[in-house]
Amino acid sequence: MDKDRMEGSGKKLKGDLKQTAGDVTGDQKMKSEGAMDKAKGKVQNAVGGIKDALKGDK
Repeated sequence: MDKDRMEGSGKKLKGDLKQTAGDVTGDQKMKSEGAMDKAKGKVQNAVGGIKDALKGDK
C-alpha cells in the first residue's frame, strides 16, 4: 500500500471528525475545515491508488 493512501485515509478521517465536531458545536469554520481536509484526503488516497496500480500492488 502506498504511503499516500495511508496518509490520505488519515486526512479523510480527521476531516470527518472535524466536520462532525463542527456540526455538533455549530462551528461553521470547523465544519468547513473538516470538509476541506476530507476532500484533500480523498484526493491523496486516489493518488496513492493510482501509484499502487502502476506498481501492480493491490
